[in-house]
Amino acid sequence: MQIRTYSKKIFSILFAFTVVFAFQATDAQAQGDLLVTPKRLIFEGQKRSHELNLANIGTDTATYVISFIQYRMRQDGTFESITQPDSAQLFADKNLRFFPRTVTLAPKEAQTVKVQLTKSNELIAGEYRSHIYFRAVLKEKPLGDFEPSKDSTISIKLNPVFGISIPAIVRVGDNNSEISLSNISVNMHKDTIPVLTVDFNRKGNMSVYGDLLVDHISDEGQVTKVGLVKGMAVYTPNAIRRFNLMLNPRVNYKKGKLHLVYSDQTSKLSKPVEAEVDLRKDVVTTK
Repeated sequence: MQIRTYSKKIFSILFAFTVVFAFQATDAQAQGDLLVTPKRLIFEGQKRSHELNLANIGTDTATYVISFIQYRMRQDGTFESITQPDSAQLFADKNLRFFPRTVTLAPKEAQTVKVQLTKSNELIAGEYRSHIYFRAVLKEKPLGDFEPSKDSTISIKLNPVFGISIPAIVRVGDNNSEISLSNISVNMHKDTIPVLTVDFNRKGNMSVYGDLLVDHISDEGQVTKVGLVKGMAVYTPNAIRRFNLMLNPRVNYKKGKLHLVYSDQTSKLSKPVEAEVDLRKDVVTTK
């Protein structure tokens, strides 16, 4: 790159730095100044269309480009962008379409994006998943508009370009997925921060998505809610997700027991999965 120098002063060079975020835990997905509701789409049964509401909660007009992006879920729950599906993973983007593809929102303005399922009769039984990605368009300045730096050094400005994605899931056929909890332990970091570790084991043809509630039951029978996480998912084709949850530190985790309840939101008829841990046994470690 050629840099023009005037009186030993070098103009600043602007670089765009892109950061992608994917969130799973709230009723509405928000990143930067964009709020998206709902946080996930599921097409099953006779459902053939959904509406997404996009709202600009910032103070400046913003433009967002909408596209599909593919993710694999790692065992720790983080996401990795991919272009080819893993074994037993199916993408949904070829059977979904949305309109519009670009949205410009003034401050406090909202707009609806319609998502439709197409050619569903051609799909074999299983679960198909892609993520709808909303990327903010960076407002670029012409190079001539940049203010020159006051010395002879090069200054670099990083402008984050925010993005947000939500899963769009197509389900064909009966859901026979099951979930179980295992390898449950409490780690006391420096004797002050209790962290619950638990493995979510998924079996079947669909992903699971639900809420985890953790209660502490004292030796005297007193029940205290010590942890809650909403929207905990294990996506296909993953068979396991290793999950860590910080617990309420105002409880003695060397006595009593923990009672875990995972309520799956994707199967309305399934019973909650429960597990208990006796804290007097060798499940509490100190690091």
